[in-house]
Amino acid sequence: MHNKHATILIIDDEPEITEIVEVFLSNAGYTVVAENTAADGIKTARKIRPAVILLDIMMPGKDGYEVCNELKLEPTTADIPVIFLTGKDSRDDSGRSFKVGGDLFVKKPFSCERLLEIIKIVLMSVNK
Repeated sequence: MHNKHATILIIDDEPEITEIVEVFLSNAGYTVVAENTAADGIKTARKIRPAVILLDIMMPGKDGYEVCNELKLEPTTADIPVIFLTGKDSRDDSGRSFKVGGDLFVKKPFSCERLLEIIKIVLMSVNK
């Protein structure tokens, strides 16, 4: 089943990234909500319960690991798939991202096309 109208939440402290992804995914038929702080991202995730969360790892205040951990501990948001976005080039990041409940890991800079493919795969596995 292809979930075209799924809501995707992107949490990244760089507005230029959230903007590019938001436009691209909206054009692909998704509803996209963007937040530029960890706190707003957590609040919005609780409120809208998106189909997928795209989550930056490197953010001021709470990093992506802490945000993911917090969401995974809450029954209302625990089952939302999280795709980590990171600019860091280290192997331990992918290990850590899975430990806190992340589903996939995408390195920046990424192509929007690749991101879209990953989102489709995640949505397909959730909607089985």
